[in-house]
Amino acid sequence: MTWPRPLVGVERTAANVQEFRLKGESEAVKMRGEKGVAENWLRTTRSEIVKQERAGFADARLGFAMVCRLFLTAMQRRAAGEPRLWDDLQRYAQEVTEQFPPQ
Repeated sequence: MTWPRPLVGVERTAANVQEFRLKGESEAVKMRGEKGVAENWLRTTRSEIVKQERAGFADARLGFAMVCRLFLTAMQRRAAGEPRLWDDLQRYAQEVTEQFPPQ
């Protein structure tokens, strides 16, 4: 039987961060349901935006604003009786996050 190699520091850190985020999400579900999940991911995203800006990616805040505008537009179109944009956005988000889960 071969044993898996030990994780290097960067891999261990990434695994710990992923575990921390998933634990935070499950605790948010227990405490506040779907509202808690949304609040958890908003906090996580805000923290990541700050890290990205410190790393020199000045467009992180602009990108988040564009995603928020897209989400708002999709909700408004759905409320106006045109659910296609909302459905497409939800389907795309599901595909992307399944293929590339946040780390």
